[in-house]
Amino acid sequence: MTVLKTSMRNFFAHKGRMALSAVAVLLSVAFVCGTLVFTDTMNTTFDKLFAATSSDVTVSPKDAKSDDTPQNGKPDSMPASVLAQAKKADGVKSAEGAVSSMNVTVVDSDNKNMGSSNGAPTIAGNWTRNDLRSMEITEGRAPRGPTEVMVDADTADKHHLKRGDELRTIAVTGDFRAKIVGIASFKVTNPGAAVVYFDTATAQRELLGSTGRFTHINVTAAAGVTDARLKQDVTATLGAGTYKVRTQKETADENRSDVGSFMDVIKYAMLGFAGIAFLVGIFLIINTFSMLVAQRTREIGLMRAIGSSRKQINRSVLVEATLLGVFGSILGVGAGVGLAVGLMKIMSSMGMELSTRDLTVKATTPVVGLLLGIVVTVLAAYLPARRAGKVSPMAALRDAGTPADGKAGLVRGLIGLVLTGAGAAALYAAATADKASDGSLVLGAGVVLTLIGFVIVGPLLAGGVVRVISAVLLRAFGPVGRMAERNALRNPRRTGATGAALMIGLALVACLSVVGSSMVASATSELDKSVGADFIVQGNQRIVPQAEKAMQTTPGLAHVTRYKDVKATLTSPDGKTDDSGITAADPSYADDLRRETTAGELRAAYGKDALSVGSDYATKHHVKVGDTLTVAFDHGSTAKLKVAAITDDDTSIDQGARYTSIATMKKYLPADRIPPNEIMFAKAKDGQEKEAYAALKKAMEPYPQYQVRDQTDFKQELKDQVGQLLNMVYGLLALAIIVAVLGVVNTLALSVVERTREIGLMRAIGLSRRQLRRMIRLESVVIALFGALLGLGLGMGWGATAQKLLALEGLNVLDIPWPTIIGVFIGSAFVGLFAALIPAFRAGRMNVLNAIATD
Repeated sequence: MTVLKTSMRNFFAHKGRMALSAVAVLLSVAFVCGTLVFTDTMNTTFDKLFAATSSDVTVSPKDAKSDDTPQNGKPDSMPASVLAQAKKADGVKSAEGAVSSMNVTVVDSDNKNMGSSNGAPTIAGNWTRNDLRSMEITEGRAPRGPTEVMVDADTADKHHLKRGDELRTIAVTGDFRAKIVGIASFKVTNPGAAVVYFDTATAQRELLGSTGRFTHINVTAAAGVTDARLKQDVTATLGAGTYKVRTQKETADENRSDVGSFMDVIKYAMLGFAGIAFLVGIFLIINTFSMLVAQRTREIGLMRAIGSSRKQINRSVLVEATLLGVFGSILGVGAGVGLAVGLMKIMSSMGMELSTRDLTVKATTPVVGLLLGIVVTVLAAYLPARRAGKVSPMAALRDAGTPADGKAGLVRGLIGLVLTGAGAAALYAAATADKASDGSLVLGAGVVLTLIGFVIVGPLLAGGVVRVISAVLLRAFGPVGRMAERNALRNPRRTGATGAALMIGLALVACLSVVGSSMVASATSELDKSVGADFIVQGNQRIVPQAEKAMQTTPGLAHVTRYKDVKATLTSPDGKTDDSGITAADPSYADDLRRETTAGELRAAYGKDALSVGSDYATKHHVKVGDTLTVAFDHGSTAKLKVAAITDDDTSIDQGARYTSIATMKKYLPADRIPPNEIMFAKAKDGQEKEAYAALKKAMEPYPQYQVRDQTDFKQELKDQVGQLLNMVYGLLALAIIVAVLGVVNTLALSVVERTREIGLMRAIGLSRRQLRRMIRLESVVIALFGALLGLGLGMGWGATAQKLLALEGLNVLDIPWPTIIGVFIGSAFVGLFAALIPAFRAGRMNVLNAIATD
């Protein structure tokens, strides 16, 4: 009880000094809880949507998958006779045929795409009674003829649509126009999909290419019949294995699994950044308690002198840490819910609608947040607590202050050097690995080992690095600069720990900058070397025949190349199968993409019953030019194709692709199974590049889902995409950097308290307030630059190693983004200045006499 009272008294006596550490715990816990609440809310949103849109039992074609677009661009369907059969099954109250397609684009009268900008699908289908489970018509009526359409209210609001407006739907079967006669609102949250409805006959004709067919059948159970029983009855009536028959739960589960992997990526990526913030927070907490213990040396010595044991002192500090963890974690849980709501608002502004009505806070979320916050805080405080327990009673006779700790321990330094050396060896092994999959594991080990090694060896490095930085930066400030340097060198362990907190975040920034810049430079180099086409056309929908025709009739083009992904299973001479498919293209693709070959001529692969394979496939399966591969085309026949060329897989474009001609593909696939083009290429006639580019853009204007790019556009878009991804990552890493800044603020604040008498004496002998504040600011800048120098150097090493692994995937160019690196380094100096503002201000306001009299 005495230990608890003492701990609580000390905790509240130093609550100001604990505040920044509590903020670090709060931010870290908030990020974890916010991530869990946000992803749980997204799961709830999708669960409600899938449950509301699924009928009691759904019948669909045997091979149909909810996340799979058939290669011919039209949804898999089944004859209407199946509907009549399903109605005859026992336990059926009603059944109705439905049509649904996600391979469509809907544009308004101004030719603007009505689809979501966040990757959510555009869904077109027929209006059925089953849709009343999830939607209600709030304006107008359901469509009744080929020129009528109904749209969901979210899309109507977003694009300012109203009844009477005309929409054009672009499908692989053709374009068709219809006027809006109704608007339907979701009863549950719509995460962002655009939905349009037609009458059944129109949906069949325009989306499936023929009437009398359905993509699925919705079956409703009679009263008292369970979904499981209804499934058995329907299956028995239709014949087991003939069609896919699923209950409402099974349909919802399948749909949920389609978005589950995406959700997991978001969840674990954000938790990873939360972990980084926790790691940085550990340094802040260690520094806080180390300095508090040092400042209470006399107090602890007196407690030991009057009978307190080492265990009691140790427990006292750990109880303070527990109080800090509990306080910060409780606030963090609440802040996490607020963070989740904020993320939902941001996602809604980007087009992914999430409603606070679905806000989901599971019971495990606050438990996880509290446990993490408390456990991490107590573990971080363990070393300072152990150090406190070692304070002897004789310490009460000495001045309070930092114990003799000027040099880092020899053992600590040796351990740090060994770990750093082991990490460097792992990075070298990763850089010289033969396979990217093997090297990535070694790279991970190297990153962890070098990071831990640098953290441990930081106090040893502090002396030399701080002196170098000071010689360059602080000499111009005269005696004030020298005092700032000595203050930074006074406690290498503290300087090392404070700099390490900043080092972690900046190391990741530098690493990702190098990787991102190298990816762009490598891809740009590969484009310059390999791509011979002048123009590239692609989009978020496979290129429909009408768009293909518009491109082929564009004036000024020397040739147009079609490029199709074809589902097929290859069997090599060694009997092994590979179902990753082949690429069918026009022979001109050999000019549009200049692929090096290790054997044979690539043009020969576009001959009759011929193909090429990649060098990795050839090596793995002992395939050589002249061998015959068995190729089973999906929904087609089986062919015997001769290997005419082996392409070099030392590339980042079409790596591992197997090429054959479109003519060969057509021999083995039915006409209704020929896939639309995934992408198309074009070459301008000599001297007509600008005219052809303008003409091609004009020809593709009616199809806003496709982008026409020349090589310059393509390179810029690649750069922009990588830049956007890096900006998102930098935004998440900002949390760790904020915590690191708090660490610098806390270190300086406690350092000012520790040096109260010293500051008073310096002020008494003539140091002005302005000089005092400058000294503290310069000390902060030196510490920040120390952490930045270590972090940027370490990060560039990680990035260079990662690029060597990417070189195995064809990304051969190492590019160090020096403007970014230099900008971050300079920015770190401003971070140091910002962190010192409050501590410097407080130091400047000290009363000189009171400071000198401080014990």
